[in-house]
Amino acid sequence: MKTFKFTIRGNEYEAEIKSFDDRLAKIEINGTLYNVELEKAPKTSKTPVLVRKPVVVPPGAGKIERKQDKLYKVKAPLPGSIVNVFAGEGDEVKKGDKLLVYEAMKMENIVTAEKSGTVLSVKVKPGDSVLQDAVLMEIEPES
Repeated sequence: MKTFKFTIRGNEYEAEIKSFDDRLAKIEINGTLYNVELEKAPKTSKTPVLVRKPVVVPPGAGKIERKQDKLYKVKAPLPGSIVNVFAGEGDEVKKGDKLLVYEAMKMENIVTAEKSGTVLSVKVKPGDSVLQDAVLMEIEPES
């Protein structure tokens, strides 16, 4: 296998490792064969151990609070342009009433009221282009 030369107290030795099995080795030193039992040093880890403080979760953390907005916002389901507006500020609307017509993907779509209430503001006028989820109107629902 491997041959080593070393000097002890001025004497030179030539050692050849013949076989090595777990903790036993057969070594030939200057022509004499020796069975040697090796002591294994305990393995030490050089990887540092990370110590972290425990995570403190305040009460109520992670819960999504739902805001109770008094206004109902009518939003554009698709991008398009406004063709006609039927409801104005201050108008009373019932569920299912026509609010406006808008054109999207070469089709005219009617937007109806999902709740009854009073129209507080109209954010668009005929000819306006709107993006998806743009607020078109705000309605204050009936109590």
